[in-house]
Amino acid sequence: MNPLKQKLIAKEPAYGQLVMEFYTAGTAQILASAGLDFVIYDMEHGRCDINQLSQLAVAGRGAGLTVIARPPDLTAAPLGRLLDVGVHGVMVPRVETAEQAREIVAAVKYAPQGRRGVAVGIAHDDYRPKGPGYFAQANKETVVIAILETGTAFENLDAILATPGLDVAWMGHYDLTVSMGIPAQFDHPRFREAWQSLADGCRRHGVAAAFMPVSPAQFEDAKQTGYQVLSLGSDLSTYIQGVDAFAQLAGLQQRRS
Repeated sequence: MNPLKQKLIAKEPAYGQLVMEFYTAGTAQILASAGLDFVIYDMEHGRCDINQLSQLAVAGRGAGLTVIARPPDLTAAPLGRLLDVGVHGVMVPRVETAEQAREIVAAVKYAPQGRRGVAVGIAHDDYRPKGPGYFAQANKETVVIAILETGTAFENLDAILATPGLDVAWMGHYDLTVSMGIPAQFDHPRFREAWQSLADGCRRHGVAAAFMPVSPAQFEDAKQTGYQVLSLGSDLSTYIQGVDAFAQLAGLQQRRS
């Protein structure tokens, strides 16, 4: 069973990283060597396409990571195709209703839980057909993540979280604050209310709450609130912070455009 799903079942913290820029095979091995559980390849805001994803999925699986694809939206491409090239799950943005959540689950699960098309002996089953028992096991291991990032999503929070087959609800904090008319105001009472309500709702429904902290303070806040799945920044934020730290040691000044 893939590492992220193991952690979800055991109700243990799971750590990974969102990749938005460095789409290379070595990235997965770097993350795995650091002890992380998962990697998310961003196809929404990043330039990753399905051809790149197919190569990255093989590398990630080889490194022992859970590989997640973040498509542009629910309808941009058949979600089952992303799984066929080897990822373990999907992270779908802008989920606002329980109907959308059910549609995601149906798209990535084989019957009777869903309607995912069948192709065997390809990347997702390691190029070796596994037999009749494979389909139930694949359904069990497939990870379904919904990003909740609009006011409408939080109006429908309990209905979304009650969706059978939903594993993780991800706090899309930037989009949410923009949607609420309080852009990037993460200390605003309305955002803090939504922040807490997601963690509380996930506890009620047995879903893991998730977030991407980019600082130690955000990490501690998320952990204390009850967020179980955390992306330890992104590849970009980690790289930028590392470069900035060395630049400060060298006495360099940042260039302003």
